[in-house]
Amino acid sequence: MNRYLPLVLCGVLLNASAQLFLKQGMRAIGPFSFVAKNFISVGLKVALNPHILLGMTCYALSIIVWLMVLSRVDVSYAYPLLSVGYIVTALAGQILFGEVLGFARWMGILVICFGVFLITRSG
Repeated sequence: MNRYLPLVLCGVLLNASAQLFLKQGMRAIGPFSFVAKNFISVGLKVALNPHILLGMTCYALSIIVWLMVLSRVDVSYAYPLLSVGYIVTALAGQILFGEVLGFARWMGILVICFGVFLITRSG
């Protein structure tokens, strides 16, 4: 199963990239309320934002890659590896968006890393 680890990580990184592009797109759009009067104006902003479109494209590609993964490896091996995306997005959020990673988040990242290590050893 470890021979498919690059494919798994490709899917995970596409998914994490999607989150980061969506975040950047929403930073440009800004906060909004889910009310009827915003439906068209915010909907157009979202639909035409290049970062949102890129994020959705990454999601679509990640689904295709994930289907390839699931056709090759046990879901009990592949699915927990999605947690690598938490690590990538947390670190990228800090670097790209200036988000603060406090002690608890760093400890969580370390726990995830240890869990991923154990899963890859079992494959």
